[in-house]
Amino acid sequence: MNQRVLKLMERLALDQCEAVLVHNPSNMFYLSGYTGEGLVLIGREMQAIITDFRYTEQAEKQAPGFSVEMTEKGVSHEAIVGRLCAEHEIGALYYEDDYLTVRSFESCRKAVPGVEWKSLHEEVQHIRQIKDEDELSRIAEACRITSEAFERLLPEIKEGVTEKELALKLEFDMLTQGATGLAFSTIVAAGANGSLPHAVPGDYKVRLGDMITFDFGAKYNGYCADMTRTVALGQPSDEMRKVYQTVLTAQQTARDAVMAGKCCKDIDAIARDYIYSHGYEGRFGHGLGHSVGIDIHEEPRLSMTCSAILEENQIMTVEPGIYLPGVGGVRIEDSVIVKKDGCIPLTSPTRELIIL
Repeated sequence: MNQRVLKLMERLALDQCEAVLVHNPSNMFYLSGYTGEGLVLIGREMQAIITDFRYTEQAEKQAPGFSVEMTEKGVSHEAIVGRLCAEHEIGALYYEDDYLTVRSFESCRKAVPGVEWKSLHEEVQHIRQIKDEDELSRIAEACRITSEAFERLLPEIKEGVTEKELALKLEFDMLTQGATGLAFSTIVAAGANGSLPHAVPGDYKVRLGDMITFDFGAKYNGYCADMTRTVALGQPSDEMRKVYQTVLTAQQTARDAVMAGKCCKDIDAIARDYIYSHGYEGRFGHGLGHSVGIDIHEEPRLSMTCSAILEENQIMTVEPGIYLPGVGGVRIEDSVIVKKDGCIPLTSPTRELIIL
């Protein structure tokens, strides 16, 4: 039984008559190492992956500590859960009420009668917040791939190239230089499109004077990187220079404040108050950052409403921005490791304004 499963059992004080049913693919991967489809069922005397013929061999290789149960015609995933629970005299099942649909939950209840259903209360996600050395190493590698891809892209940013072309160049570079996937859909926003925090790269052709925001990340062996940089093609306007410097100072000041023991909303306030005090109140409408790991957005959040206290070896992003409709926008983001006396940045490209 691996340490992550043991930790979950300890947090739940799981007894012999209780089990945990996991549907969320990210939680399945964290607990077992398995990346395919299906379910994971965990009890004191059983750790099983329930899947179909397509994934049984994969499950056996990726999760050697788990038994693999295969569905067949007329025997569903839920039916196998019911059989295993009966065999092990399970009287209560923890389930992911934050993930399971009503329809799926009803299917489970019908297939596993007589058990008490208990909310898992996102306990797996809570354990996932603190990264172990292997996780930190994977995220650091994802950030290295991401950072180097950006550096190699800079000479390719020229007048007339489209946002979509720049996004594809970034993605191709990451995937050919060691990434095992993309952490999320790449954002490239040039000119006035920069006012859209989650702009979708389109056919807009970059022009001289444009500010261009790149928000992207590699995925490496199941773990995500997240970085944003904004550059200028030719000389930007005085207004956008001011915007850039305001965001840069806010990002640096907030990043300097990230350390174990600090309250998330207090760090958000550092950047937000600075931006608002420089004439941009209401133009920074998202949270300052979020945790990163198997999923690109994890808890805790650096936001106005999150009272969580940062802990050592969490991964956080620090990403303030200013967005001016019809004009453009600037966002600067680093992924960092939280430590007792500060943080360690994992994304390395300069944050000073690059004018190409």
